Amino acid sequence: MGIKIYFLGTGTSQGIPIIGSDHPVCLSDNPKDKRLRSSVWVQWDDVDFVIDCGPDFRQQMLSSGCPKIDALLFTHEHADHTAGLDDIRPYVFKQGALPVYGLARVMENLAMRFGYIFSDKNKYPGAPSVKPTVVASDEPFLCATKTIIPIKVSHYGLEVVGYRFGTFAYLTDMFSIEPKDEAKLGNLDVLVVNALRIEPHPSHLHLDAAIAFAQRVGAKQTFFTHISHKLGFHNEVESALPEGIYLAYDNLIITI
Repeated sequence: MGIKIYFLGTGTSQGIPIIGSDHPVCLSDNPKDKRLRSSVWVQWDDVDFVIDCGPDFRQQMLSSGCPKIDALLFTHEHADHTAGLDDIRPYVFKQGALPVYGLARVMENLAMRFGYIFSDKNKYPGAPSVKPTVVASDEPFLCATKTIIPIKVSHYGLEVVGYRFGTFAYLTDMFSIEPKDEAKLGNLDVLVVNALRIEPHPSHLHLDAAIAFAQRVGAKQTFFTHISHKLGFHNEVESALPEGIYLAYDNLIITI
């Protein structure tokens, strides 16, 4: 069956449009310029993974029609990647406790913020439940019958984990990557990586850095995500990108 990637959201932490903004990109009528917080649904054969569940999670699940989640993988603990965790409830009520994966630091952070989800003590009947599994950034792990390779990147000094599924890899909130982790990205059909804006940024790749990284990795196709309004209009930016490099947009579906 292969791999299907559904872009649930491709925006940065505030999304596009930004509340109250009169920036031209925020006022655009082009649906591709409207971006929810970054997340993807990866369907690998008959297994359904979701990477991150930000504050737009409920809306994203309704729009995509995702029927089940076999595992929820977290890249890191920032709110734009985790704040929608309570909205896993319909999946939990249908499937049982949801398997969730992430770094030890991330699991600890989520257990503190969402104690009523992670703890079974005095459990409220309507609260969702999870089955947490800690992953190490340097060790492949088995998840719902599939072997996933974690890719460590740095985000303003914070360790963030991307994931490789076969010939597809998803990286977000990346500023830099060590050579040993970049070496894990060989022979990709599809790479997804963040490209925040035109100007350099202290914690994310900007456009030129993202292009240089994509060209080094050499995937057959690269899609940029975690995009802010400061990158510019979707159609204008994409028309100037090198061959094989594209801007992702919300509800884009690609298959391998």
